[in-house]
Amino acid sequence: MSVYNVAFEWTETNRHWLIEVPIRIAAYIVVALLVRFLLHRMIDRATTGKAREVRSGDMEVETKRPPLVRYLRDRASAAGGRAAERRQQRAQTIGSVLKSTVSILLLIWVVLAVLSTLGVNIAPFIASAGVVGLAIGFGAQNLVKDFVTGVFMLLEDQYGVGDTVDVGDVTGEVQSVGLRITTLRDIDGTLWYVRNGEISRVGNMSQDFAVARVEVPVALTADVDRAEQVALDAAHEVIADPAMAHKVVGEPEMLGVQELSADLLKLRMTVKTKPNAQWAVQRRLRRAVLRAYDEHGIDLPYPQGRIHAVVGGKPAEEN
Repeated sequence: MSVYNVAFEWTETNRHWLIEVPIRIAAYIVVALLVRFLLHRMIDRATTGKAREVRSGDMEVETKRPPLVRYLRDRASAAGGRAAERRQQRAQTIGSVLKSTVSILLLIWVVLAVLSTLGVNIAPFIASAGVVGLAIGFGAQNLVKDFVTGVFMLLEDQYGVGDTVDVGDVTGEVQSVGLRITTLRDIDGTLWYVRNGEISRVGNMSQDFAVARVEVPVALTADVDRAEQVALDAAHEVIADPAMAHKVVGEPEMLGVQELSADLLKLRMTVKTKPNAQWAVQRRLRRAVLRAYDEHGIDLPYPQGRIHAVVGGKPAEEN
């Protein structure tokens, strides 16, 4: 082999490793960074973008809102600043997950592309990654289930921080909502950590409105029509109180006799309230109805029996 051929091969080899390979590696990195920037920008615009503040009902402004924010806005049932804040928090959480996913995928692509450029056979890496991914999929399927369920919970606005929910084994106020864990604080103050993947059903007591349901027992000898009217009048007095008026969104409705037994009958009355206000309204209604029954002489059921006492050292019996 001539000196010319050796020099030519040496030049070609050095040009490949010193010029072409670095340029290709730099090109892959630049493309990945550019794609990452563009995708992150799109995700930010779709999840945390803000439209100009104008009068509500302006369709032109609605069309300028980010698509995910519009979707969450349509799904959200509550109104006002708190609901808007919840929508924005959910959108930011989903956007963070999407951006992390994009960054991880682009990083994997860049690493594989660089290894291929350096002449490394990436087929074993891909095969190993498939095996490892399969093993992780089987071992961490509950974790994946938690994350997927958490994403759909956020998208569908099933509940948010401050809502009172029933998730099966636990009922309490939502303290935080994450992609994997939801924390609830029950009436005793216990903080529960519930995996999203274990939640098969959710009963939200804090969306749109609630219903205060009151069942009042009365004696069988009582005038049912009069008892119903007295209870209804007492309920109207309660909701007329300024301290309770802001918690009620509807008029009291007397449904009538709910239960009839050998000892008593129960009257059921309902009234629509604001979310999380039903329990306070129920307690106030019960007190008002009981007081009204006492004032109007409507008998309540009581156990029938005998009272035994000792009078003057001799047992006495009274019916």
